[in-house]
Amino acid sequence: MDSLTDITQDFKDLTAKRDNLVFMARTAESAERYSDMCKIMKLLVEWKEGGKIVPLDVEERNLLSVAYKNVIGTRRASHRCLSTEEYKNNDFINEYKTLIEKELDTICQEILGLLTNTLVPQVQEKINAGTEEQKNNEALVFYLKMTGDYYRYLAEIIQDESYKKQAKETYMKALDIAEKSLLPTHPIRLGLALNFSVCYYEILGDHTSACDLAKKAFDAAIAKLDSIDESSYKDSTLIMQLLRDNLTLWTAPEQSKDKDDDDED
Repeated sequence: MDSLTDITQDFKDLTAKRDNLVFMARTAESAERYSDMCKIMKLLVEWKEGGKIVPLDVEERNLLSVAYKNVIGTRRASHRCLSTEEYKNNDFINEYKTLIEKELDTICQEILGLLTNTLVPQVQEKINAGTEEQKNNEALVFYLKMTGDYYRYLAEIIQDESYKKQAKETYMKALDIAEKSLLPTHPIRLGLALNFSVCYYEILGDHTSACDLAKKAFDAAIAKLDSIDESSYKDSTLIMQLLRDNLTLWTAPEQSKDKDDDDED
């Protein structure tokens, strides 16, 4: 994820204030400089005041998600392109794919380190202490969903059963918390159900569980449609549409399954 300019080293006083990092993360997003954005967000996750790491607020955790989603998304797209029949059995292409796989692995391991070593334990500690339980349950589901996503991305490219297992277990833990603490129409809960169902279908090969989970999430959201918060209406209904699209694709006759499954990323 190196760029010609290392924004975290070359910009004077960038790390003097936490607000500087947030401002530049937004700026990097606007400029579509997602590698820079990842470097900035890593500093923000690790930011300490009074010897303690400062939790991310809702906007900041969304910036974190956007940063890594974009740097990983372009590489996943490249890997899918080079995995098509057109590019098979070519030594140069295979070497190129290996290079992309190494980049994917590095990015996934970096964000997983931030999630498993800092963000998830930090929120879990607050929940255990009984601090703002609803707010922190939402944050915990968000981070566990992200963790499951990046284990899923690793499982896409690396033949290691442990990544499949970790993706499934993390998604299941997140879903258990989400179903107890978030409304069926909450975009985080819906996004989790969407991505977990894709994991079932594509990574675990469990098509029945994929359809069951997607249908359960969609039906539960439809039943509570009048409870959708106005601020999240667009996000929630978009994810519901993706759930329905996947269900249509997965239950269609075999010959009509000619498009990729949708996930939130």
